[in-house]
Amino acid sequence: MFYEIKELYSLSNTIARELFEGKTYPWEVLPDISDFIMKLGPTLPKDIFEEREPGVWVARSAKVFPSAYIAAPAIIDEGAEIRHCAFIRGSAIVGKNAVVGNSTELKNVVLFDNVQVPHYNYVGDSVLGYKAHMGAGSITSNVKSDKKLVVIKCGDRKLETGRKKVGAMLGDNVEVGCGSVLNPGTVIGKGARVYPLSSVRGVVPPMSIYKKAGEVAKIREDTVSL
Repeated sequence: MFYEIKELYSLSNTIARELFEGKTYPWEVLPDISDFIMKLGPTLPKDIFEEREPGVWVARSAKVFPSAYIAAPAIIDEGAEIRHCAFIRGSAIVGKNAVVGNSTELKNVVLFDNVQVPHYNYVGDSVLGYKAHMGAGSITSNVKSDKKLVVIKCGDRKLETGRKKVGAMLGDNVEVGCGSVLNPGTVIGKGARVYPLSSVRGVVPPMSIYKKAGEVAKIREDTVSL
C-alpha cells in the first residue's frame, strides 16, 4: 500500500505541522516548503528564535558550529545541533533536538524533532519523521538517472508524483544502516529498519527489516519500544 501522511508521521513532533494539512502523501509538501518557511519565520517568538540573516531563523537554544553553512530559507528549531561543515542549502526545516552532522548536506527537506543525520549524509527533497536516523554515509537519491518524473512503486502498483525530484519519505522511528542508498521515491514505514549497504527502492512496510535486494522480514514487536 501507499502510506499516507497520517500513517507515517506524528504531526505533533514538528514545527511544520500546518505544512502537511490538506495533503495526503508526504511528497506533496515538497513544492511548498520554501514558502511555508517564509510565512512561518516572521511569526516565531523573538525570545526563542533569532533571524540570523534574512530568511534564516535559528532557535537561541540551537547549537550551530562556526563552519556550518545555512542558506535561506531555513528554520532551525530549539535544541538542534548543526555540526562542523554541515551544508544546509535552503528550504530546510530542522526539528527540535535534531542533529545535522559533519559534511551532511540538506536541501528542500523537513526533519521532524529528534531526527539524526549525523555523519556524511545527503538528504534532498525528503521528509524524515520523528526520531528517524540515517547511519553514516547513507543518502537519499532524489533524481532518476533518466531524469523522468518520479513514480512511487509498491509491488505492481504505481503512483505518479508529478515531480522530477523526490527523495525518501521516512516514517517515525526509522533506522537506516550505514552506506545505504534510498533511491528516488522510496517510502519507509514507521519503525522499519534498513540493513547497512542496502539499495532501497519502492515502499518498505512499517515494523519490518529491509535486508537485501528487496527481501523484507517482520520485526518482532516485543523487541522494540516506540
